Amino acid sequence: MTRIPAAERRAALAEAALTVIARDGLAAATTRAIVAEAGMPLASFHYAVASRDELLRDVVDLVVAGEGVAAGSFLAHATTPREAIRLALRGYLDHVRADPGNEQAMFELTQYALRTPHLADLPAEQYHRYHALAADLLEAGASLLHIEWSIPVPDLARLLVTLTDGLTLAWLADRDDAAAERSIDHAADAISAFAREAVAA
Repeated sequence: MTRIPAAERRAALAEAALTVIARDGLAAATTRAIVAEAGMPLASFHYAVASRDELLRDVVDLVVAGEGVAAGSFLAHATTPREAIRLALRGYLDHVRADPGNEQAMFELTQYALRTPHLADLPAEQYHRYHALAADLLEAGASLLHIEWSIPVPDLARLLVTLTDGLTLAWLADRDDAAAERSIDHAADAISAFAREAVAA
């Protein structure tokens, strides 16, 4: 039988954990449920990862990476700052709509970590990743469109993440696509107002 490297096992277990949490909730994501979802024996779990809570950090990494791909996938098609923001948010919303359980899982993980002492650093790290991703997208948009932002990019990234959180929670609550699209339009208006033509060096 082929021996699977520990890193590959760990990645597969993170995928399985996300699937279980998205489908059944965090409480249902026991180590036994995770390995069953991954199609592995229980011994494989402890070969690849020390604990379930440690694996939750990998789940955060997995979801954030997917969000980044979704938000940035249409950026190259933008011709204005407003269009760039709108396309990024629309790509993100399409990602949420395709797998809403993943975003529910992330909110659940955040709340769980805030109440779990040995995971107390996870929410801050999670949002650091969100803010860094938003900053990267803003910088990429600025470079593509030859603009600059009139307020510091970290501040604008934090605002963008705040808007995205609200967009996500509202859509998860009511599944109102039309309202979400209107919110995206308003968010694009608000963020793009901070764009200005870049000053030549």
